[in-house]
Amino acid sequence: MTTPTTRSRSVRRLALGATAGVALVFAAPLAASAHVGVTPDTTAAGSYANLTFAVPHGCDGSSTTEVRITIPEDVITVTPTVNPNWDVVEVPSETDPDYTSAVVYTAKTPLADGLRDTFTLSVPLPDGAAGDVLAFPVLQTCEVGSTSWDEETVEGEDEPEHPAPVITLTEASDDAHGHGASDTEDAAGSDASGAGESGGTASPTSDPATGTAIGLGVAGLVVGLAGVVLALWALRRRNS
Repeated sequence: MTTPTTRSRSVRRLALGATAGVALVFAAPLAASAHVGVTPDTTAAGSYANLTFAVPHGCDGSSTTEVRITIPEDVITVTPTVNPNWDVVEVPSETDPDYTSAVVYTAKTPLADGLRDTFTLSVPLPDGAAGDVLAFPVLQTCEVGSTSWDEETVEGEDEPEHPAPVITLTEASDDAHGHGASDTEDAAGSDASGAGESGGTASPTSDPATGTAIGLGVAGLVVGLAGVVLALWALRRRNS
């Protein structure tokens, strides 16, 4: 015989199962987006690309004061986009002053931990093979402490705690070499304006972190649905 107390317990189990599933769905994308990442508007080898770096939080609650983006040796030139909230300088390479080894954005007012900002660089991608990976390590300095986003992500292994932002080259397009620097600088300027209003969105499918977030979100949804089914089965069994 099913008592009111038994029904109450079953309903609570059903609610807990559904809540757990929903929590997993939303928690997985949020965890992935907590990294400092990069979103390119193109990944075609030999093309000019606008790379948008996102800083979504501070260092253990401390406000961000500086963002240093290291440029790979394969990238022969870089044009930083102006961000009105930050001063920007290019750091010349120690071995060849004609090349930029890093771009440093220094906050005019520290970026609070609960706020997000973006930084766009216009670069020519190297004439590499599809699948080649370019890493852009980022040093995030805060009022208290700092975080180095420079750990290598290895396929088949767990993602490191502080992965370096990376892009993966794809096949060169027919017009990859047809874009001049002035065209990409104009595009980069447009991206900067958009970033100030909407957070600087680019093709989300090009960002590995976004792909991971989607996959984890789907997995969380499956687990949540399984919890609901089990709870319903338990309720029917008790009622019978």
